[in-house]
Amino acid sequence: MRDYQIGMLWVDGPLCFLEQLCIKSYLDAGQSVRLYTHGNVSGIPEGVDTRDARDVMPGTEFIAHSRTGSPAPHSDKFRYRMLAQEPDLIWADTDAYCMRPFTTETGHFYGMLEGEIAIGVLGIPSDSPALALHIEYTTDPYRIPPWLPKRYQEPLRAAQDAGDPINVPALYWGAWGPSAFASALRQTGEHQFVLPEHVFYPVNFTRRRALARPNADLSRFFHEDTVSIHFYGRRMRSILRNRYNGLPDPDSLVGKLLAKHRINPLDAPIQNAEG
Repeated sequence: MRDYQIGMLWVDGPLCFLEQLCIKSYLDAGQSVRLYTHGNVSGIPEGVDTRDARDVMPGTEFIAHSRTGSPAPHSDKFRYRMLAQEPDLIWADTDAYCMRPFTTETGHFYGMLEGEIAIGVLGIPSDSPALALHIEYTTDPYRIPPWLPKRYQEPLRAAQDAGDPINVPALYWGAWGPSAFASALRQTGEHQFVLPEHVFYPVNFTRRRALARPNADLSRFFHEDTVSIHFYGRRMRSILRNRYNGLPDPDSLVGKLLAKHRINPLDAPIQNAEG
C-alpha cells in the first residue's frame, strides 16, 4: 500500500484543542501532516510540516463567503489545486480525526455522508479527469456552474447578460463544495470509487451532538474499515461552547480522545463565537 502524507489548510489564527486533536491523531498514527497557512497560526502540534498556502495558490485568488465571512470557497478550491500538484497527499479537514493511517490502492479516497458525496477527507489521482474538470470550473468565480439548481442559474444568467456578473462561490454557500465535486465525478464515472458513510463519517452530521455527549454509546456506528471521525468544525465548537462551557466532558468521545492524545483543552481554548 502506498504511503501518503496528509494535507490540511488553516487560513489564520490559533488552533483550538479540536483542531490540535485531529492533527495529532495523524502524527500519533505515524502519518506525516503538512499544514498550509496564510497568516499567523499558533498552537500547531510539534512535528507538523508547515507550508505557505501561496505555494499552492496565489493569495489573489482568495474568496470568502459573503454572508458569513467563511473561507470555505477558498478551502474548496485550494484542496483541488493541492491534490493536482501533490500526488502523494490526501486532503483532510482540520476536524477529521484519524483512527488509522489513510491510504488507498486506487488513489480515490472519499465517502458518502447522508446520501451525498462528501469531501472532508479527499484523495484522488492527480491525473483524474474529474479533478481536471472541476479545476477548470473553479478557475473563474463568475462562471455559472451547471450543477447549480435552475432557480439559482437563471438570476445568475440575467446578471451576466446585464453586464453585472456575480461571484458565484461568494454568494452561494457550497457552490464549489461537495455537490460540485460529485457532479464532476459522475460526469467521468469516477463516482464508482465512493466509499460508504461509515468509513469517514461514522457519526453523521445529524448525530453530531452525540460526539460531545457524556457516556454516549457510539460503538454501533464504527466498522472494521472505519478510518476517520468527523467533528463538523464550527458546529462542534458551537456545541462545546454553548452546552459545555467550552470544555468537553471527560466521558464524551471528544473528551476521551483528548486524554488519549494527551491534549489539555485549557491550553488551546475555543475562541469566541464565529460568524
